[in-house]
Amino acid sequence: MLRITGRIRLDEHEIEERFIRASGPGGQNVNKTSTAVQLRFRVVDSPSLPEAVRERLLRIGGARVDKRGVLTIEARRYRDQSRNREDALERLVRLVRKAAEKPAPRRPTTPTAASRQRRLEDKHKRSAIKKSRRPDPAE
Repeated sequence: MLRITGRIRLDEHEIEERFIRASGPGGQNVNKTSTAVQLRFRVVDSPSLPEAVRERLLRIGGARVDKRGVLTIEARRYRDQSRNREDALERLVRLVRKAAEKPAPRRPTTPTAASRQRRLEDKHKRSAIKKSRRPDPAE
């Protein structure tokens, strides 16, 4: 079990890992070993996630979530497989924790009297500038 928060735990069976070849520095080692990790988590089918968290995770995931609801995280930062695996799992945990946070409700506000006054004064100044550019009607 992968502990996310006090109430949310992900079963390791829900997470699929694939090791792929990484690009970048590493010389010949990069060409013959699969050190990068591609972690896949089916957000839509996960029984571990509450509905609200699932919806927020799909939204937060953005381009990392495909149309079938699978979140894909690729980790290729390190040159060894175990560290990339840890990195990918850590990033998944961070994403789910962020999705588990309830967003603060938006409280609509009204402009202050001073800001309304400033707005009107700015409009009058702009109007005066534009009036001064007009040709004189008497001419």
